[in-house]
Amino acid sequence: MGLRADMPLLARHEGEWEGEYRHLDRDGALLDRHRVHMTCAIRGDAYHQTNRYTWDDGRTEVHEFPGVYLGNGRCAFDTERLKGEFWELDDSTIYLTWRYKGQDLRLFELIVLSEDGGSRSRVWQWLKDGVCVRRTLIDERRAA
Repeated sequence: MGLRADMPLLARHEGEWEGEYRHLDRDGALLDRHRVHMTCAIRGDAYHQTNRYTWDDGRTEVHEFPGVYLGNGRCAFDTERLKGEFWELDDSTIYLTWRYKGQDLRLFELIVLSEDGGSRSRVWQWLKDGVCVRRTLIDERRAA
């Protein structure tokens, strides 16, 4: 049927999002905090995401995440920095798993969209040798 029809929750994420990332060590101490402006788009049978990060000290980063629809409700992405897959778990939750290239880390993420589609919460778990070494908490609101 196609990406938009097969992954209706992903389609509800389309648009502009603003929020904050908080990276915590395994004991909950804050390691890093920065703002994000994210663009999520479906283009035919491809997903594309652009993340724009800004820190209080003026640093900025922009990362592109082109996704390929694999069929059966699954998408994959493979950039110079990371490789992974994602799919919908239910009507409100998307699950991602990926690896940063050149690092011995596996990451797992849950994205939960609010019922009204106006906000979402995201949680990453960073595992090394099966042990969670870091967590990232992300709160976002729809900007457009």
